[in-house]
Amino acid sequence: MSAAQPPGDGAHQLLVVIDPVARRTDGESVRIAKDVLSAGSHAKICLPEGPEEFARALSRRGVRRPVVVGDDLALRRAVALLHRERDPADKSLALIPVGSADALELAHSLGVPRGAVAAARTALDGAVRRLDLLVDDSDGLVLGALHIPAHPTHPAQQAHQTHQTHLLDRTPDRAPGHATGRGAPPDAATAPTGATAVWDTCRSLVRALVRPTPSKPPDPPRTHRLRVEADGVLLNDLDRPVESVTVTSCGDDGLAEVVIRPSEADPVTAEAKAVTVSGADFRYRADTQVGGPVRTRTWTVRAGAWGLMLPAEAGASAGG
Repeated sequence: MSAAQPPGDGAHQLLVVIDPVARRTDGESVRIAKDVLSAGSHAKICLPEGPEEFARALSRRGVRRPVVVGDDLALRRAVALLHRERDPADKSLALIPVGSADALELAHSLGVPRGAVAAARTALDGAVRRLDLLVDDSDGLVLGALHIPAHPTHPAQQAHQTHQTHLLDRTPDRAPGHATGRGAPPDAATAPTGATAVWDTCRSLVRALVRPTPSKPPDPPRTHRLRVEADGVLLNDLDRPVESVTVTSCGDDGLAEVVIRPSEADPVTAEAKAVTVSGADFRYRADTQVGGPVRTRTWTVRAGAWGLMLPAEAGASAGG
């Protein structure tokens, strides 16, 4: 833990909490962020080694505005800690995004600038935008989007599997200079000998080992029987199967958008302050975290529950 020299009167009072994952992932971006923040503020730098130290640093921030250096998980952790304080004082922070692209989808969807320099300058000179939270009945949080059911496979894994299949499909069917048709045994007059015969034997063995099994037609979309209510109004009952339910609340209007996708009908959309989903045991994905299984859960919008530093032109308000 260290502190930069004060650059002058009226400088920002910042608490810079650097997530350990960020330090391991991209030390250069972390260093750049520290330099920019220290040059423009009274920056107290904290290097927690785990969740407990992370929480302790935030709880002792005093009047300093927290700046989190890390990915979506670090952002969620910080917002959850501020939310649990139950303190009417300002709950705003800034984020310096450090991590892989898929670990920063939430941050970028909220408007956090890409790149350490732009994000650090926003932490110094941006404006606070008050944002809503979705809070469930077990005190879990959703900053961006809620998906029911939780997606079973990460897109990156699907892309990797597809790439591997393409590589196998490109296995050559015959050796250069070999005129025998695929699968047609050569007659005695044209039977290969010597090096060609050895090549044919190896090629046949490799094909037998690596050739993928014939692809099956895609499975039909899986459906779920879920009852969905928005502010007490029934949007879907158990007798109508659905493929998915999405609840989004990353704005500042105090309402969540609900989208229900039935298996054999057009999507149903609504806006509400509270959404209740019930049915057979189901899992859900809140931002990047998977919860459940549960049989019923209610999410309620907390309007303007937290603030995020964004570029001044994007900030909805400068409060806090």
